Amino acid sequence: MTTKLERELKREITIDGTAYTVTLSPVSITLVLKGRRKGLEINWVDLVSGEAALATALNASLVANLSPNADSHAKPQASGKISSGRKP
Repeated sequence: MTTKLERELKREITIDGTAYTVTLSPVSITLVLKGRRKGLEINWVDLVSGEAALATALNASLVANLSPNADSHAKPQASGKISSGRKP
């Protein structure tokens, strides 16, 4: 007998030496680079109805967040100007 999925279930998985978190919820499955908040998410309804490919294509912009080498969190460069708050 199986257990109903009534709340989130999180597990860590290692793929090619990189740690990811898989979250199973009653609504969806999510794959996120460990330590990050955003990743790929597929709703169960989309998966069952065959719309998973479409849902994945729409979430393609999140792929950068799954890459451990992604430079999406780079800090902006300083302009070099320092303001003292006084008028010249």
